[in-house]
Amino acid sequence: MRRSLLLLFLLIPSFALAEDASDSINMVWLATAAALVFLMQAGFALLESGMSRSKNSLNVVMKNYMDVCIGTLIFWCVGYGLMFGTNVTGWFGTDGFFPNDAEPMTWGVLLFQTMFAATAVTIASGAMAERTRYGAYLIGALVITGLIYPVYGSWVWNEDGWLAKLGFIDFAGSTVVHSVGAWCALAGIIVVGPRLGRFDKRGEPREIRGHNLTLVALGGFILWFGWFGFNGGSTLEASVDIGLINLNTQLAAAAGAVATVVLATLRGKPILLTETVNGSLAGLVGITAGCATMMPGYALLTGLIAGVVCVFGQQLLLRMKLDDVVGAVAVHGFAGVWGTVAAGIFFIDDPFNSTIILVQLIGVISAFAWTFLTALVMYLLIALFFGLRASAIHEQRGLDLSEHAEIGYPEFPMQTAYTAERATDMETRG
Repeated sequence: MRRSLLLLFLLIPSFALAEDASDSINMVWLATAAALVFLMQAGFALLESGMSRSKNSLNVVMKNYMDVCIGTLIFWCVGYGLMFGTNVTGWFGTDGFFPNDAEPMTWGVLLFQTMFAATAVTIASGAMAERTRYGAYLIGALVITGLIYPVYGSWVWNEDGWLAKLGFIDFAGSTVVHSVGAWCALAGIIVVGPRLGRFDKRGEPREIRGHNLTLVALGGFILWFGWFGFNGGSTLEASVDIGLINLNTQLAAAAGAVATVVLATLRGKPILLTETVNGSLAGLVGITAGCATMMPGYALLTGLIAGVVCVFGQQLLLRMKLDDVVGAVAVHGFAGVWGTVAAGIFFIDDPFNSTIILVQLIGVISAFAWTFLTALVMYLLIALFFGLRASAIHEQRGLDLSEHAEIGYPEFPMQTAYTAERATDMETRG
């Protein structure tokens, strides 16, 4: 008896040390995954600026740069509390604002979720590029990060959220992050309108090509790389499940790109880099909801269909006279809807269950209703009180000059002269 007690006392410190080591390993993985998701901001900046014209490239990068800055501050202030605070009603959290005292693991979760919030808000920047005023855009970014995104996130990822209680499946955010960002982008491009010259007098679209497709490809690779942290980090712990999650992520991304190439070949159309990169991103968005609850074969199929959805989704927007510079609505919105529904269709424990699929449909419809309508009202108010769209002369000269008095590509002496004049004017007004 005494030996048994002595052995027990000797083992207790070992158990404690093992638990501490496990927490440390989990924190290391969570912090690493957060850093990978943060790197996705660079991917967005490169891809979106590359798809824009050179006269607006700096403006696009500045929007991406400030998204993560504003997102970090406002999500710490109110977003995290709305999303993960005590949710009595099932609609939003009521405490946890300005967190300054918590358990150690909470800080890791807060850091990781902050990067998700920044990802959601930056989706709109590319769609609305080349004609949106910088200050007005940042006001919208603040509202998205502080209200629109965390409220819907509370429905799904707060254990007391009403969609969470229904059993809605969205492991890493096909809908919570990507579709929410896309529906905000859709509202934004409706209110701000198309770029000058994007559609002719008959309403037919004119091609406006980006200035640097190498940046687009590099941005796509960086986003793909960061997605291993986006999906794998959503375990919130160093788990063996990460292997399947990231394998599914890789398969879906590759399948999405291949789908666009095959589709272009079958239709006798050129194989475009921008379309191929967006196809891989659509595959990534599509698998994000079900990456932890789907077998690899179904992950490949999900990515394949997401690539097709992306191509036809972008064409649908053009028919509707909607100008999305980078294809964000098709990539993050349409592919996000498909991926969320697919997570129910191919659910590993009970595939093709109509009840699960119905819950998934309720989730994506409620996301659109809340996000699109709220963002539409927000952008209309911004347009009314602050002015959302840049003036025609500023749009023609480029927003790098008019908004920042800097230029990313000083190609012409006239641009350099205007920059100096603009800088002097800003100093005088200051």
